[in-house]
Amino acid sequence: MTPMYAAATWIDVLALALCVAFLGYVATILVPFLRQEPAPTGDPDGFEWHALVPCLDEAVVIERTVRRLRASFPQMHVWCVDDASADGTLRILRALAAEDDHVHVVRREFPQAQQGKGAALNAGWRAIREHVRAASGSSYEEHSHRVVVGVLDADGRLDPMAPEVISGPSGFGDEEVGAVQVQVRMINRGLEGRVDAGDPAPRGRLARTLVVLQDLEFRVVIAAMQGLRRNIGSVGMGGNGQFTRLRVLDAIAEEHGTPWHGALLEDFELGLHVLLAGWRNQYLDSTWVAQEGLPSPRLLVRQRTRWAQGGMQCLKYLPTVLASRRLSTPAALEICYFLLIPWTQLLGSVVFLGAGAVMATYAVQTPGGIGAWLAGGAWGLIPLVLIFGIGPLALWGPVYRLKSEPSLSRWQAVRLGLAYWLYTYLMIAAVWNAATRIARARHDWVKTQRVLQRTPETTRAPV
Repeated sequence: MTPMYAAATWIDVLALALCVAFLGYVATILVPFLRQEPAPTGDPDGFEWHALVPCLDEAVVIERTVRRLRASFPQMHVWCVDDASADGTLRILRALAAEDDHVHVVRREFPQAQQGKGAALNAGWRAIREHVRAASGSSYEEHSHRVVVGVLDADGRLDPMAPEVISGPSGFGDEEVGAVQVQVRMINRGLEGRVDAGDPAPRGRLARTLVVLQDLEFRVVIAAMQGLRRNIGSVGMGGNGQFTRLRVLDAIAEEHGTPWHGALLEDFELGLHVLLAGWRNQYLDSTWVAQEGLPSPRLLVRQRTRWAQGGMQCLKYLPTVLASRRLSTPAALEICYFLLIPWTQLLGSVVFLGAGAVMATYAVQTPGGIGAWLAGGAWGLIPLVLIFGIGPLALWGPVYRLKSEPSLSRWQAVRLGLAYWLYTYLMIAAVWNAATRIARARHDWVKTQRVLQRTPETTRAPV
């Protein structure tokens, strides 16, 4: 056996092993997802509700968001953290606060401003804590357990039924639950009359498809992953639609200085600290928060680059997770798997490129060319690629139709599944961008660009 042949064999074996492992993981998350039932509701009046909305140049969307929140949730306090915006955001927020005593503005100025989303959220947490402390006095410690702090994007729209679901026995009705994450949807899918998708869809087939693929990703792929985590105790928090008890945020701050920390994936980092502190995280996909989907590959890759880099930064928690006695073994292993995902994606892309190069070499060098190579047995690679490479990703299209959007035709669902397979290559590009940024010691927080256009309807939309 020549060294080249031996190397090629090992590359092929590793590629097959990665494919089989991925197929097994998909099956593990898919089956429970298909069987899950809606969460029961509870009484939101048993809690005090506060929403944190970090704002950096959000003049296009922030007024509509705040007015919707206040109209849908009259008892909720909305805390808008202006992070030294330069586009008139602060002026809009001050006007909203002047007419509504449940709207609060937390202003950040340079040099402290624009140090990342986590820093802005910490400023909001301090303001909420002081507000609650002033209102509750000596009973603050007891009262803070019933205070819920939500984090919503400046373009977010929260399900009007969210407090009822979050308050239920699967959420904060369980005294051991410290944080809850709700399902995320894309609001700009252009479905008139749908409260979760009524914003205009972007122009162009590619742009519209990208928005729907992001909706598919969050509502079925990530929801299925979170369903597995819910069963084993490793639910992760997201950047939009996360809710945490104030008491839990305080407890994390007592140990680490602040609730949120410096990773670019500050949402996952917070959820990890909640688990390490001995509380449970919960994921509820029978309620939702809707946000803008990004309509261009460039914007999407930039956003996912930040997420991937944040995941890479969180690898430092691997020893702590493995050593923690507050995490079950399955939960610790799943968290470790998540922390290693960006690195396995880097490895996998190299391995699969190597396997492709090996196959191309054999095809070219086979006497008679590619046709003879296929006829000689290589045709068997085609079903392998379909089953292990494309299939585990393309199946999410039909699952999306079954669980989320039954109005899609079967053929539309199949095409969407194939599009999702191609969509995942954008995530691979983002991981490589993230690795490049780490190699160049670039850790700045790059904000996601808003895509909603300023119109009379969006600057002062009816509630």
